[in-house]
Amino acid sequence: MDGVQGVLIEETTAFCLTLERPWLDNHQDISCIPSGLYVCHRTNSPRHGETFEVKDVQNRTNILFHRGNFKDDSVGCILCGEQFEYWNNKPMIKYSAKAFIEFMSILKGLDSFQLNILWC
Repeated sequence: MDGVQGVLIEETTAFCLTLERPWLDNHQDISCIPSGLYVCHRTNSPRHGETFEVKDVQNRTNILFHRGNFKDDSVGCILCGEQFEYWNNKPMIKYSAKAFIEFMSILKGLDSFQLNILWC
């Protein structure tokens, strides 16, 4: 598998597409996040600036939401975007910068939120 595509949903409204690395047994920096309920806390990353970190993923740390277009732009993190596409047979997510700004705008004023990851 080339990557895991997802959708962030608030109540019943989809507001952001996501791209993660494929499932590789939850290994740090190279795998997507296992299904489960997690709390995400606002943080300030030296590399990505203000964002949210997914906490309490077993055997994992520093899982952030951030900008990026290809799964290789993610080091086990969640990329935000607005459209899925393929480039040279690689999955990508487009309009990442715009989507990330909207993601942070929707979460303005919140220090944390719950993230329920479901695999279908």
